[in-house]
Amino acid sequence: MINGNENSFRRLQRRAFLQANSTGLGAFGLASLVNPAAFGREVAAAEENLAVPGALQRLHFPPRAKRIIYLFMSGAPSQLDLFDPKPTLIEMTGKDLPESVRQGQRITTMTSGQKNLFCVGSPFKFAKHGEVGMDISELLPKLSEVADECTFLRSLHTDPINHDPAVTFFATGNQQPGRPTMGAWLAYGLGSDSEELPAFVVLTSGGGGQTLQTRYWGSGFLPAQYGGVQFRNAGDPVLFVSNPPGISSDSRRKLLDATNDLNRMALDTVGDPAIEAQIENYELAFRMQTSVPELTDLSQESTETLDLYGATPGRPSFANNCLLARRMAERGVRFIQLCHRDWDHHGGLPSGLRTKCEETDQAAAALVIDLKRRGLLDDTIVVWGGEFGRTAYSQGAIKPDNFGRDHHPRCFTVWMAGGGLKRGYIHGETDDFGYNITRDPVHVHDLHATLLRQLGVDHKRLTHRHEGRDYRLTDIAGNVIDSLLT
Repeated sequence: MINGNENSFRRLQRRAFLQANSTGLGAFGLASLVNPAAFGREVAAAEENLAVPGALQRLHFPPRAKRIIYLFMSGAPSQLDLFDPKPTLIEMTGKDLPESVRQGQRITTMTSGQKNLFCVGSPFKFAKHGEVGMDISELLPKLSEVADECTFLRSLHTDPINHDPAVTFFATGNQQPGRPTMGAWLAYGLGSDSEELPAFVVLTSGGGGQTLQTRYWGSGFLPAQYGGVQFRNAGDPVLFVSNPPGISSDSRRKLLDATNDLNRMALDTVGDPAIEAQIENYELAFRMQTSVPELTDLSQESTETLDLYGATPGRPSFANNCLLARRMAERGVRFIQLCHRDWDHHGGLPSGLRTKCEETDQAAAALVIDLKRRGLLDDTIVVWGGEFGRTAYSQGAIKPDNFGRDHHPRCFTVWMAGGGLKRGYIHGETDDFGYNITRDPVHVHDLHATLLRQLGVDHKRLTHRHEGRDYRLTDIAGNVIDSLLT
């Protein structure tokens, strides 16, 4: 129901629009009179190009990308040992971090009790790669080979200083649990390009480290069908996707039809959207019984492709998941999230970081290569990174072959590729200690706004009303970083 004030406001909007756009409206009218058929075709074509099956119905901008593959390195990789070398830290190793650098900024309780915050330089060698001359650690030799395809964002910063709120913030734009994740927003707003697969899929790998909460890919207050569907590494790729012994596909279909009839009766009676979500999930699950086994059968891939990724069919790994991500991209999955655990190196960083890079470097680079050669990189955005960075100072004692780094939210690095982002580009800069941003800061909200823009979405207009307020992924902040885009 619209009250009198709202009616007056809407009339004012219409009058202002007509006054400000009278010339433009006349031009539209003239064009339609001169060639009405062509005008109609152009408008229809424009509408069709921007149409999406989700809640938005049409995009706000012509999209540069259709999907995102998010390689989430759970635990926060050290940017100082991978992407942002600091010779000053090597010179200052074993000496206190200057107060002029720290500037009284908050640190975690894990190091706040230390008598000294000793600087520690990276033990790993760096070299410049690609035409842009990106500094990349010796731990990432395969990524070095695709540096010219990547956008390196050195000046990302976030708000939380501990893992769970930081992961939640990166996923939802808020530190408190309960809001939709980025994948859920895209599934809700844009819908799926696949009839047989979910719009949002999650794959996990690695062991140890921080626990992965299912709410990191949840739908929050959006309807349940928009949450991420987690694929498993062993057994049925999705729980109960196979029929139990003695149940045929025909009998499953009849059982599903009867269940849905009852659910629709309940929906007509009580109008609960959760029932509608259940009906949609049942139907999708039935279609997935055919599509998922074919999707996850990596033996269909050539030996050359398997070797490129370092993947082995039937053996769970990050490499297998990267190859699966490419197969999902081909089949129209909108948001594919790969979570690889155990990057949280408070101690044992030299050996621990080396292990994590050995597990992920080849496959992540292979994903970029494979997407490009199949013509998918142009409309796919690959994002690689953790929830925050690591400190310039050591947690605990510094030994020749062992030290650790604490959490550092004030500056860290992610790399991206594809989807209309600048190739071979470095954005932002940090100080000589890798502690503060000195040029072109980018907040997590800004990154979210920029990614949505590349998918044709205005981050301020993809909203959902909940408890009397319109919510969005970027909360009440966020700016598109145009310098990242081509």
